[in-house]
Amino acid sequence: MHGFTDVDRQSDPDSWVGVLDRLAEEPFYQAYQQRVRELLHPARGHRYLDVGAGTGASAAQLRDDHRVSVATVDHALTMAAATRARGLAQCTVADAHHLPFLSNSFDGAWADRTVQHLADPRAAIKELIRVVQPGGRVVLADPDYDTQVLDIADQSLARRVLRFRTDSLLRNGALAHQHAGLLAAHGLVDVTVEPRTLLVRNPTAVDNVLGLRTWAATAAQRGALDPAEARAFEDQFDDSVNARRFTYAVTFFLTAATVT
Repeated sequence: MHGFTDVDRQSDPDSWVGVLDRLAEEPFYQAYQQRVRELLHPARGHRYLDVGAGTGASAAQLRDDHRVSVATVDHALTMAAATRARGLAQCTVADAHHLPFLSNSFDGAWADRTVQHLADPRAAIKELIRVVQPGGRVVLADPDYDTQVLDIADQSLARRVLRFRTDSLLRNGALAHQHAGLLAAHGLVDVTVEPRTLLVRNPTAVDNVLGLRTWAATAAQRGALDPAEARAFEDQFDDSVNARRFTYAVTFFLTAATVT
């Protein structure tokens, strides 16, 4: 599984709705998602598209704050149901690589924590641009897992586990810093990039949502790490927590541009 692309096949797909809703309540996520919506330059009465909308929380916020029309796309039926429950009727279950909309259909479009999971991110970004009319805005937001840091005793082991997360648990875990170049290559202008660093000192928060403590065990199961190293990682993780030194961070890149 890559990210949320197989949510409907999980034994408890509705649990992912809870995961996303918990994230949406975190101050960091609230702040950067607010900025994503601002970067769309929303105007009353205009129409916007959220690709990979998840539970539709951000789409509903844009609708309510700016009195705009918002359509959503998500690959998962589970997420579409959650989105409709928020009163977003223009909700489509579709593939981000083949958006079911005419060209120039929207005044702006965004993808938040979506591109990192896609099989062909460049094709999907091209589609996102296609459906936005000239003068409209495109915004991409993703963490770049090449920026991860974790404070445990063995920093070499930490880097190996974090690298596994980047390269094996995500399709495009280190693509976010290239989003600006991808948009510029399609002729978009006014390209801007803003970093937002997620800094976590509360291990319960990051472990419950990201499962960080389990990454080493998963790496061992897949033959990328020795089982003894996986146990050492978990022990050092716990030691870091007990010593109150626990620190994990990863930087998100918010990339915005105007379609010509």
